[in-house]
Amino acid sequence: MNAARLHKSQRLQRVLATLQDGREHTTRDIMLWSDVCAVNSCIAELRANGHEIVCRRKGDRWTYQLTALKAA
Repeated sequence: MNAARLHKSQRLQRVLATLQDGREHTTRDIMLWSDVCAVNSCIAELRANGHEIVCRRKGDRWTYQLTALKAA
């Protein structure tokens, strides 16, 4: 997979901004707040850019939580 560079991708910047509060966010929440469709792809790209993001299943929903922000 060729991950987009964070500094060049407004899409990834929106997803990261949503996750930066450190709380868990559902796939649906990220889709709505970040205006993206493929949340799992965005998360994979953010990980490829050095960010630590945990994915958890809670019943029938998946949540994502930023656990470590890559140093600039």
